Amino acid sequence: MSNAIEFTNVWKKFKKGEKINSLRDAIPNLFKRKDRNLTLEEREFWAVKDVSFNIEKGGVIGIMGPNGAGKSTILKLLSRIIVPNEGSIKIIGRLSALIEVTAGFHSELTGRENVYLNATILGMRKKEIDAKFDDIVEFSGVREFIDTPVKRYSSGMYSRLGFSVAAHMEPDILLVDEVLSVGDIAFQAKCAQKIRELLHSGATIVLVSHQLDMIQSLCKRVILLRRGEVVMDGDVDEVIPHYQNIVNHEIEAEMKGKLGSNAEKVKVDTSSAIEIKNVRMVKSDGAPQENFSVGDALHFIINVTAREEVESPIFKVDIVRSDGVLCCSSFSDKTGLILGNVKGDLTMNFVMDKLLLTPSIYMVKFSVWDKNKIHSYHVRNQDILRIDMDQMEYRGGPVLALEAKWSVS
Repeated sequence: MSNAIEFTNVWKKFKKGEKINSLRDAIPNLFKRKDRNLTLEEREFWAVKDVSFNIEKGGVIGIMGPNGAGKSTILKLLSRIIVPNEGSIKIIGRLSALIEVTAGFHSELTGRENVYLNATILGMRKKEIDAKFDDIVEFSGVREFIDTPVKRYSSGMYSRLGFSVAAHMEPDILLVDEVLSVGDIAFQAKCAQKIRELLHSGATIVLVSHQLDMIQSLCKRVILLRRGEVVMDGDVDEVIPHYQNIVNHEIEAEMKGKLGSNAEKVKVDTSSAIEIKNVRMVKSDGAPQENFSVGDALHFIINVTAREEVESPIFKVDIVRSDGVLCCSSFSDKTGLILGNVKGDLTMNFVMDKLLLTPSIYMVKFSVWDKNKIHSYHVRNQDILRIDMDQMEYRGGPVLALEAKWSVS
């Protein structure tokens, strides 16, 4: 099968602070000569570094990567909004870009006038627009306001009309960049259905999205980018876990930075009667462990020092996801462990036989409380738990990797 897109050894650099935001920037770029200098000047950086891929006609490919990976830059290169510094891009067929769906709109014009203006910019002829006008308006859901200037529209109405125009081009190639998040849930479902219709029509689709379910349902192949380079290109079920682990590593580094800076600001009360001195994560054989998978046993060894005699202290563990969601807590007394008076060094063990939290980054907070749980002697919130993704069914937003069974009766 022949290719619809040939993206060969493409480089693109920007200067920090420089932005190319919309189609209005495309016209001067069409006449700008490519700068073939592959050296970086002051404040310049590579947004795309020697990237190559081909996409067959009728194929659906996802482009993923953390923020700043170069995803949107590649779509703008494909749509010719910007030109590369080096390399070649070949497009075979009529292309529609759902990147900035309202870029061709004029705020003083009505919805009707903007449909004709935007569709013309995208390459449709008046006869074609006339034939599709009612479908475009019906799909957008703004018929009641179609003769109202779009400056009166809400942002959702604005985006829905823009999406509707671009989606009715019947393109050979469709570029989509996170625009499926426009509008309410019902409209998002219509967007997804429209893309499926284009897919069945034989259109080639390039989709950028952080919605893993959508990528998996629409794409068989995914290109994973990081810092402007391709780090993986392959089957969706292999690439998505790799992508999620990259994101988790970045979240972990950010959390450690925040926790480290907080630790410098907060002075430990050395007069506390009892203090958590050290925490270690270990395997069942006692060897240190940093990375976990769903279903692993979790074992913390907690070294504690009581400077004076403390009556029946209670220990607590909180596991908090990186977005602040408290996932689970455990008090030592609720598990049946009742301590007497404590003084000197003490080693506590906290064990979960089976880790049923989904892959993500978590902060583990340890604290020591008085016997009535009225006040805490000491709180430690500097430990990170990372659960890597190795199975597709655990992707996404749930907290628990639920073990359950389905049956038919």
